[in-house]
Amino acid sequence: MLFGRVKPLAAILETAEKKGLHRSLGPIQLTLLGIGAVIGTGIFVLTAEAAQKAGPGMMISFIIAGAVCAVAALCYAELAAMVPVAGSAYTYTYAVVGELFAWMVGWALILEYAVGASAVAVGWSGYFVGLLKSQFGFDLPLYLSVGPSQGGLINLPAVVVSVFVTGLLIIGTTESARFNAVLVAIKVTALTVFIALTLPLAKEAYFHPLTPNGWGTYGVVGAASSIFFAYVGFDAVSTAAEETRNPQRNVPIGLIGSLLICTIFYLLVAGGAIGAIGAQPVVDAAGRAFEPGSPELAAKCAAIVAGGAVQPLVCSKEALAHVLRTIGYVPIGNLIGLAAFLALPSVVLMMMYGQTRVFFVMARDGLLPEKLASVHPRWKTPHVVTAFTGVVVTLMAAFLPVGKLADYSNSGTLFAFAMVAISVMVLRRRDPDRKRPFRTPAVFVVAPLAIIGCVILYAKLPPLAIAVLPGWGLIGLVVYFAYSRSRSHVGRGIGMGGEEMKPILKDQ
Repeated sequence: MLFGRVKPLAAILETAEKKGLHRSLGPIQLTLLGIGAVIGTGIFVLTAEAAQKAGPGMMISFIIAGAVCAVAALCYAELAAMVPVAGSAYTYTYAVVGELFAWMVGWALILEYAVGASAVAVGWSGYFVGLLKSQFGFDLPLYLSVGPSQGGLINLPAVVVSVFVTGLLIIGTTESARFNAVLVAIKVTALTVFIALTLPLAKEAYFHPLTPNGWGTYGVVGAASSIFFAYVGFDAVSTAAEETRNPQRNVPIGLIGSLLICTIFYLLVAGGAIGAIGAQPVVDAAGRAFEPGSPELAAKCAAIVAGGAVQPLVCSKEALAHVLRTIGYVPIGNLIGLAAFLALPSVVLMMMYGQTRVFFVMARDGLLPEKLASVHPRWKTPHVVTAFTGVVVTLMAAFLPVGKLADYSNSGTLFAFAMVAISVMVLRRRDPDRKRPFRTPAVFVVAPLAIIGCVILYAKLPPLAIAVLPGWGLIGLVVYFAYSRSRSHVGRGIGMGGEEMKPILKDQ
C-alpha cells in the first residue's frame, strides 16, 4: 500500500533509545536556541522589504505571521513532548500519516533549513564586506565577495562562516549552545538599545496611512508571507528534543517561550522604526508602490538620495542601523550594524543544526544512506551528516545569490507546519488515550487555524516561490521511489539492530 507504512510511536522511541544522542540541554538553553534561530535575518534585513509592501501596517504583518507560528507551535509542542526524539515534523508525520508524507515533509524541510542557512550566510557576507570597508577601508575584490550570477567568482566570506559553523556543530551540541548564548545576548542587547532610543521619539503622524498598499499580495498579508521568514527557526527547538533533559517539559517551554519573546521584540522594534522616521512605501508617478527588490525601486531610491533627501527606510539594506543614524545616533547605529554582523552566525548555526538532525533521523530510518546516522564516539554528535550538510550549505552560499531565498524557504516551512497540525489532529482521533505531557488547547480549533494560516500565507508568496514547493517535491518523489522506498527500515521490516519489526507494518 502506498500510504500504509506508518512507524508507531513505540518503535520510534525504541529506535531513538538504541541509537540516540546525548541529552545535555535544559529549558533556558532551548529557549536561547530558539531565540538564536529566530532573531536575525528577518528583523535585521527584511524590515525594509516589509515596509515597502505594507508601510506602517507591517506591524500587523508581524502579528499575522506570529499568530500563524503560535498556533503551529502549540501543535509542535504536543507532538514534541510525546515524541522527544530528533527529526521534528518529519518524525511526527512518520508516526501519524506514514512514510511517504514523512519523506515529503523531510524533503521540504531542506528548503527551510539548508536553503535558509545559505541565505543567511550570504546575508552575513554582505555585512562583513561592508564592515571591512567602513571600519578598515578595505574593499574585498568583487570576485571573492559574490557568486557568478552577480559578476563574481565565489562568495568567500559566506564559505568561511559556513565552514566555521559546521566545525562548531561537529565538536558538540553543548559547545554550540554556549556559543549561541553569547550571540543571543548580543542580539537582544542591540534590539533593546534600538527600542529604548526610538520609541520615545515615535510620532503618531508616521503611522498614517496605516495600510497604504491594502491587504493583498503586495500589501499587509503579502508582507506577512515574506516576514514569516523572521520567525522561521523556532521549530528547530523540537529537533533538539533527543538532546534535551526532561524533554516532555522543556521542549514546550523552549518552543513557546522563544516565539513569545521574539514576537514582543519584533513588534517593539517595528514600532520604533516606523515611529522614528516613518515607513511609507516608495511609489511611482501613478502612486503605485514599487516591488521590493526590483531595479525600479533601486533606481528610485538612488534618485531620492541624489536629490538630497534622507534615504527612506524601505531603501536601506541595514534598516535598524539606518534608523539610528538618521535620528542622530550615528555611533550607536554603527554598533547595531556590528551586532547584526556578529549575531547572524547564530542563525546559520541553528538552521544547520535543524537540518542535520532531520537528515540524521531520515538516515536512521534507512531513507538516506545509513552512514549519515553515525555518531562520533567522542563528541557524541552526528558528525558525518553534519559535515555533509555543511558541504551542501557552503556550496549554495558560495555560488548562489540571496535573491528570493527567504520566500523559497518559507514555502517548505509552511508545508511542514501544516503537516504537523494535521498530524496532531489525526493522532488525537487515532490514539486518544496516549499520555500527552503537553496538550494543545482546543486542538480542533487551533490546528485548523494553523493549516488555514499556512495556506493563506503560501498563497500570498510571489509566483516563483509558490512554484518552488511542487517542483522541489517532484524531485523528492523521484528520489524516494528510486532509492529510499526500497531501503526503508519499516518497509524491509527491520529495526536498527537488524531485528524484525513485522508487527508494526501495515503494508505487508
